[in-house]
Amino acid sequence: MIRWSWRKKNLRVVQEEEDPSDHIVERILEELKSEDNPEQELEEQIRSYKKRFRIRVAVICGSVAALIIGAWLLVNLQTYTTVRTIETYAVSGTSSNTYQQFADGVLKYSRDGISYLNQQGEEEWNQPYQIKTPVIDVNEQAAAVADRGGNDILIFTEEGLRGEVHTTLPIEKISVSEQGIVGVILTDTSSAKIICYDTAGNILVEHKTSQSGTGYPLDIALSPDGEVLQVLYLYTQDGHIASRVSYYNFGDEGEKKTDHQVTLQEYEGTVMAAGFFLDQSVSAAVGDNVLTIYKGKAVPEEAVKIEIDKEIKSVFHNEKYIGLVLKNEGEEGYELRLYNSGGNVAMTQMFTGDYDNVKICGSQVILYDGKNCSIYTRAGIQKFKGEMNSNIQEIFPVAGVNKYIVMNENGMEEVRLVK
Repeated sequence: MIRWSWRKKNLRVVQEEEDPSDHIVERILEELKSEDNPEQELEEQIRSYKKRFRIRVAVICGSVAALIIGAWLLVNLQTYTTVRTIETYAVSGTSSNTYQQFADGVLKYSRDGISYLNQQGEEEWNQPYQIKTPVIDVNEQAAAVADRGGNDILIFTEEGLRGEVHTTLPIEKISVSEQGIVGVILTDTSSAKIICYDTAGNILVEHKTSQSGTGYPLDIALSPDGEVLQVLYLYTQDGHIASRVSYYNFGDEGEKKTDHQVTLQEYEGTVMAAGFFLDQSVSAAVGDNVLTIYKGKAVPEEAVKIEIDKEIKSVFHNEKYIGLVLKNEGEEGYELRLYNSGGNVAMTQMFTGDYDNVKICGSQVILYDGKNCSIYTRAGIQKFKGEMNSNIQEIFPVAGVNKYIVMNENGMEEVRLVK
């Protein structure tokens, strides 16, 4: 068999790849012909052979697939209890450092500077500074470290320093976009200011708040492109506590709006204390008794409101899920609950033990405190429950079967979960 290929007006013949079964059948055909078999009987034998050949191929492929699935189930449907250290990488000044997962590596920061380490513990860059109380905010593309109570902010990408900002008032909270734009809550004696800066330190937006007007800002969050700002305000109404969730658009949608405000939603009897963007079009605000999900790229609107009837201990998220650790009333332990961006419960799991740190990496929820660590998959399977070699300062999964990077007092360790 041949096929024709036309290229630049030159006709050429291209030989198709041979089917292995056709080659074998041709050989058998020659043998059968030599035995003077009738033509009808010959064709039946050929069809029978092809059928048997394809059945054997299907059985082999099915067996290989079954082995692969079985191996996957064996690895992922059991609870591991110990770890084996694969490699240890020394990191200088470990005892005084704090670590934060960023891009494909780790940010190591302290009062004296910040550096970026790859997964072999090698320092890619180092930026010295003098910051008394460093706080950090990161996303996939950018990171910002600020001096809480001070006036300095430094903005970084995976390649190093991107920009610096110096404020005129003390810094209370920061949020950085993927573009490196930074939103800041600055405290004053009687009120607070919300300012957005670009990487050169220029003021893009400035908004003054008041307790008698807007309320006091408790948290801020910038959309990935830095065009939409979410602010959570706390205020009193007729002697009762209430909250406002406000969105400001600094693009075309907000140009004709007062103070660029495009959305304002009020919540009575609720303290809204944590806000964040999952992606450009989905954001959330979490109060002491409610979770709200907003949808809309330019003008976010409340899409889901979920009443929470348990005490919220921790809030965490990634681009797909919102996670809560809830205290069980009258019972021992906690509930780990994940919501998807539509507000549906994606996973719920009861557990015991106190963990001060919780994070979600891909489809894994990691809880840790001291040496103790517990890992759950999005399906609710407890993948690990046990102790690491030393107190955990940061942990995240890396490529490979059951492999993780752990930052501790020894530096950086690459470990594998084992039985």
